[in-house]
Amino acid sequence: MILLEPGKFYHIYNRGINSCTLFFKPENRLYFLRLYRKYIDPVADTFAWALMKNHFHLLVRIRLESEIDLNSLPIPKYQDLENYQPKIREPHHYFSDLFSSYTKAINKQNHRTGALFERPFRRLQIDNPDYFRNVIIYIHRNPEHHGVSDDYKLYPWSSYGSILSLHPTRLNRQGVIGRFNGLAEFIAEHERTTAYEIFSNYSLESGEAE
Repeated sequence: MILLEPGKFYHIYNRGINSCTLFFKPENRLYFLRLYRKYIDPVADTFAWALMKNHFHLLVRIRLESEIDLNSLPIPKYQDLENYQPKIREPHHYFSDLFSSYTKAINKQNHRTGALFERPFRRLQIDNPDYFRNVIIYIHRNPEHHGVSDDYKLYPWSSYGSILSLHPTRLNRQGVIGRFNGLAEFIAEHERTTAYEIFSNYSLESGEAE
């Protein structure tokens, strides 16, 4: 298993256990994103994301300790709040807390028990600019590739629209646009590149369909 190291970029992805549904309705996706802001935003910069029906994809950079505001960190469960002193944990713990909290909510909603996500969650280090751009394209075109949207540009549960938007976002919009040398090239590269052959050895093709 690849450890998450500060200062490095990762494609993080996972699916429901036995390819089960993760997101049953829009409110579930919204709740997942709220938990993401709580657990992941303090410790990682996000460059792309997509939430499907039974899986998700993220592209993140794990922050250096010097870049983390201790007061923004989520408080771990079962802490003595009176004597609690915030401290930075290993990055994978924050992702595990995200998945655990979301699982608890879905289990309550659907009157189920047990694990919801496959374990461990998948992570691949991104170590060159071409790889970075292709992961971005892969993530954004995922809804169209799996037939859950006729046009990836219109899919509401990915970061593609946020990158094109002028509205404030926690997404590292400029970090993405800069890697494509501008917004026009960002759009053009998405149109002419599918990127799937590059990832044929490790994508979730066997169970990613919506």
